[in-house]
Amino acid sequence: MKNILIIDDEVNVAQLLSKFLTRNGFNITTASTGAIAFEHLKNQPFNLVLCDYRLEDTDGREILKRIKAEYPQTGVIIITGYSDIKMAVELIKLGAYDYITKPLYPDEILSTINKALEMQTALMEGPSETTTTSGESKAPKKQIATQDFVVGSSRASKELVHQIELVAPTNYSVIIIGESGTGKESVAKSIHLNSNRRDKPFIAMDCGSLTKELAGSEFFGHEKGSFTGAMTTKIGHFELANGGTLFLDEIANLSYDIQAALLRTVQERKVRRIGGTKEIDLDVRIIIATNENLQEAIRAGKFREDLYHRFNEFSINMPPLRERGKDIILIAEHFLQAANEELGRNVTRFSPEVIESLLNYRWQGNIRELKNVIRRAALLTEGEEVQAKALPLEISTYTKGSGSPYDSVPSQQQTEAPVAPAPPKHDLKNAAMEAEYETILRVLREVNFNKTKAAAILNIDRKTLYNKMKANNLDK
Repeated sequence: MKNILIIDDEVNVAQLLSKFLTRNGFNITTASTGAIAFEHLKNQPFNLVLCDYRLEDTDGREILKRIKAEYPQTGVIIITGYSDIKMAVELIKLGAYDYITKPLYPDEILSTINKALEMQTALMEGPSETTTTSGESKAPKKQIATQDFVVGSSRASKELVHQIELVAPTNYSVIIIGESGTGKESVAKSIHLNSNRRDKPFIAMDCGSLTKELAGSEFFGHEKGSFTGAMTTKIGHFELANGGTLFLDEIANLSYDIQAALLRTVQERKVRRIGGTKEIDLDVRIIIATNENLQEAIRAGKFREDLYHRFNEFSINMPPLRERGKDIILIAEHFLQAANEELGRNVTRFSPEVIESLLNYRWQGNIRELKNVIRRAALLTEGEEVQAKALPLEISTYTKGSGSPYDSVPSQQQTEAPVAPAPPKHDLKNAAMEAEYETILRVLREVNFNKTKAAAILNIDRKTLYNKMKANNLDK
């Protein structure tokens, strides 16, 4: 169980946070002053500190500086009001993992904490120099360490790890190319964690979810009052990532106008907030990811060739899961262990039939699809062994070599809910949720998990699709 220390002089806020995080499996300690906090830090180790920026006896800056000096393996997240955002960004540059603005929202808090703990674990296990018994210094230990990244033994996996280790120590911009769900963000994090920027921010940005109107503000930030609705100053992703790494996912979905603004920022290494006059110097490594052929997008006039060449200093091709051989089982076992921890189960193995099915299946949704299948199988399994009946029908009945993962499933079965227990006969809510899950998953597979195309087919906007994917655990 992870230990978290909450430092906040507003007792009600601290109590609410403590109750919420305790229910989510964390061991929580609270402190109302900096002095009390450091007494707790002296008496027990903490994985993470959530610290309000303004305290009675000190402030977040002093807390952070002392924690970094005395407890370097403890991560820090700053809790701040909008008026202190500029200072919060400065604290990120000094070593804080991130900041959360008031009012506090449970989903945002939990997401930020989980990402911070993942990063902190990776840093603790990451590159460090060791000394041999003879006093000789060994080379830094290479780590490919993120939650959903499993280093396999297949040729494709070894080549991927080699490329990460090769490019990580440089400042090259990187293009990661691969099908949706192959783990491109995990590779980007691994590059960051093995670079000289590992102690600086890693900021991920999903370009596919941005509208043309919002993209400029998200990239570059804006000043208060710069346009209608700009009620506060907003720090852009470039500024947040300064000194560290900015990961841009689904880059091909950006509008041509935003691409031009992005090119200027990348070329000049400066950013100016919308409505602002001050130019801010940037030192940001950029890693982009795409599941589309950017060369074809250039020929079609949808992507700027000059921007492509700015980013294409090094490229990594992500192998699809179906090309990773027996690594599929290693990854499945990793997800099974995670599902056990999540569900409080003790499912220890897969039956021979399940192993055969997992190895034979095409995995159009790649690692993302495998993760969801294993999580749901763990939920359905009674006992210690996953049986074939816990798998979706399209997987358990799939015949290797068929042209489509649905070819071996009778058409009348394709519309059934294949992985969850049948809802009660009159439970319309459960039936509707299950039907929605299957419809979204089917459409995502048809368009190779391109969320823009999926939203268009489903006749909903991208934001609605993202919310539904999150609700159905399809965004993992």
